[in-house]
Amino acid sequence: MNLRTFFAYDLNDTDEIRLEKFAAFLVAGSCCLAAIVWTAMYYIVFGWGLTTLLPLSFAILVGFSLFISHITKNHKYAIYTQIICILYIPTFIQWSIGGVFDSGFVLAWAFLGPICALMFFPVRKSIPWFLLFLLNVVITVILNDFFVSRGQVVSEDTRLVFFIMNLSISSIVIYIFASYYVAAAVRERDNANKLLLNILPKEIASILKKNEGTIADRHESASVLFADIVGSTPLFSNLDPGEVVNWLNEIFSMFDNLVDKYGLEKIKTIGDNYMVASGVPTPRPDHAQALAHFALDMLACLKDIPARNKKQIEFRVGINSGPLVAGVIGKRKFQYDLWGDTVNVASRMESHGEVGKVHISKASFKLLKDDFDCLPRGSIPIHGKGTMETWYLISQKV
Repeated sequence: MNLRTFFAYDLNDTDEIRLEKFAAFLVAGSCCLAAIVWTAMYYIVFGWGLTTLLPLSFAILVGFSLFISHITKNHKYAIYTQIICILYIPTFIQWSIGGVFDSGFVLAWAFLGPICALMFFPVRKSIPWFLLFLLNVVITVILNDFFVSRGQVVSEDTRLVFFIMNLSISSIVIYIFASYYVAAAVRERDNANKLLLNILPKEIASILKKNEGTIADRHESASVLFADIVGSTPLFSNLDPGEVVNWLNEIFSMFDNLVDKYGLEKIKTIGDNYMVASGVPTPRPDHAQALAHFALDMLACLKDIPARNKKQIEFRVGINSGPLVAGVIGKRKFQYDLWGDTVNVASRMESHGEVGKVHISKASFKLLKDDFDCLPRGSIPIHGKGTMETWYLISQKV
């Protein structure tokens, strides 16, 4: 068990809670260490007295709150204790020494209070702590002469040392913890962006970040491909669910690599069905050609996938081209999707095709005939569409 999972460890904690607990321990531990150093420094300068006991009390109170938090597995005790102690004990130290200059502006440490509140609470809940800090500053400045008249005698050299230590070390501590949280926030943002780009096209993701609501664009010419495993039920019947998932993951990951190679857009997988589009969301004049290359490559790559239980996965592939609407609808669990008759016909090309072949419509054939060899299939009945003339995509022309 490392330090990140030691303090106030609870098996049911989420990763966010564990990160928060680790940060609370880090802040409290660092401030306790600083308090011990300040106790020693004040003892050398002032001897035993209120000024020396105040930082020592900080270390004791915050240290005890860490112990209570660890025992109860509730880090909130440590968070509230350290915020209150950071806000008020440096303020009391400054008042006990004297004015702003005699104390070396030890009140600078109190700014860690609202910073801690900002780290652990929403911005709204951190505002009262910041206002308390400002109130302490106002009281200190207004009553500065009063504190000076009742303060301790501090030499010029000691005052200079106090200033250097208070301003430099408190700034370093604030910078370190701010850097820690900024770096964590950047990592989370990057992870969220990567996840979003795995779900949506980059162009659509950028729009969705700025505007909520329906995104729907009409594309006058694009191509859609459906690929479906033939006989998946008997094929997977003797395999564990985990083996089935691993097998599908191997194949679909290979398809994903081909999608990246040809600059296509993977739309979705539904069970053992794989759907890809070309020419969306960014139009391209060679959308049909790019998708044809992809289809021929995916069938070629499937031959390199080793058989399992002496069985080989085989696909039917269908392609159609034409106008369609692409976009994102809904507010939850959204995805980039396609609509229109072009999509329906592409699905029919797959379902009415043959094993290991790329079945294409007349619309796609017109776009591909100059660059690819195609085998006429003739006119066949297509469910829901009547009789349609179709072709099989064979290879690229030499």
